[in-house]
Amino acid sequence: MDIKDTYKTIEKPSKGEYKDKGSKFIAYAFEINSEQEFKIHLDEIKKEHFKARHHCYAYAIGPNHEKYRYNDDGEPGGTAGLPIYNQIKSKNLSNIAIIVVRYFGGTKLGVPGLINAYKESTKDALKNGIIIDRYIEDTISIKYDFKYTGEIMKVINSTDAIISENNFEIIPELVIRIRKSKTADFIKNVYSAILKRDINDITTDEKIEGLKVELQN
Repeated sequence: MDIKDTYKTIEKPSKGEYKDKGSKFIAYAFEINSEQEFKIHLDEIKKEHFKARHHCYAYAIGPNHEKYRYNDDGEPGGTAGLPIYNQIKSKNLSNIAIIVVRYFGGTKLGVPGLINAYKESTKDALKNGIIIDRYIEDTISIKYDFKYTGEIMKVINSTDAIISENNFEIIPELVIRIRKSKTADFIKNVYSAILKRDINDITTDEKIEGLKVELQN
């Protein structure tokens, strides 16, 4: 079974604007990896635009939007947060938040006008951003006897695994990051290299004295 380990997001923060009947809508789009990170951005934008009447938003975290939320912040229900979120979905984006700040111009826009304003300001922010693909990674800890160093490094060097920590204490430990869809084969290759057996003969419950391979997430 294929593992979904890519998602689309924006490379760096972007901004969009829309004006209608004196009201100004300023949209901020940025990448996030947690709800806590979103709240920091929201607080910063509220401080910057403390005179604005509304700070509406939507965000989605996870390749399948495992965590998502949208908020109208005082606008009529369904006129702000949902149109923002629908633009996130239409672009198939994840790990992204969009906050739209509204400065009221004195004339009510009505429900259709509000929906259009929040939609268009969001579209403008996304148009001004750069959409990229990101990989979902696993983190693997490898604790090993020094005698296995050559085999382990050979496997790492033959893949796109990245060493994030290299600890040489009583028991050496490597902490690596690797694309999620390649994790299972990477672990099998480590066992295959040390046991000198074909990867197809390696099972998921292999045990080698002096070797401990664990997923950390």
